[in-house]
Amino acid sequence: MAGGGGVGDVAVHEPNKLKLYSYWRSSCAQRVRIALNLKGLPYDYVAVNLLKGEQFSPEFLKLNPLGYVPVLVDGDIVVSDSFAILMYLEEKFDHHPLLPRDLQKRAINFQAANIVSSGIQPFQNLTALNYIEEKVSPDEKIPWVQYHARKGFTALEELLKGHAGRYATGDEVCLADTFLAPQIYGVSNRFNIDMTQFPLLLRLQEAYSELPAFQNAMPESQPDNPSSSTS
Repeated sequence: MAGGGGVGDVAVHEPNKLKLYSYWRSSCAQRVRIALNLKGLPYDYVAVNLLKGEQFSPEFLKLNPLGYVPVLVDGDIVVSDSFAILMYLEEKFDHHPLLPRDLQKRAINFQAANIVSSGIQPFQNLTALNYIEEKVSPDEKIPWVQYHARKGFTALEELLKGHAGRYATGDEVCLADTFLAPQIYGVSNRFNIDMTQFPLLLRLQEAYSELPAFQNAMPESQPDNPSSSTS
């Protein structure tokens, strides 16, 4: 899984493999890493250092003009945005489907994923936090994230309470779980959210901790994690 091909400083490339442009601490990239692991798909890892601004290099902007990770390259096909990537993987690779056949469960998965991708995560990404720091105050960054995270987590608790089993929408890992796991982990570890306020999500987090596909996608396990280069 380790590898690269140009943008960052982790550089090993194998041809005829999926290529994922990723940043170790990106929750959006983590969603895709989980899905690739669940589906058993090997891939080359191309590190994009967001703190160094590598996402704004001409090379990367050709892949995603918005300058965000993740980006998936599959031969001549380039897909950016984690939601689009996950749908692409779901359509092309049928092993371990992420979407249940049941239409109601499928709709719940889409709703949960959208709460994360539109109602929580955008308010904590680097661009938003830099803007808050510059235009408002550095002291407002954490409260800003906490407000939106608590609002989203409250909605998720209500949405999932009648549908959750061992995982978000039943006893099988589905699309919603790939969005929830990185979000719960990131907010609780980086932004000091007390997850005991959200017992269902806390229980899901414990379940995810037992799954290799999720653990291998964790920020700490990525080749561009600064601590991994010094250990």
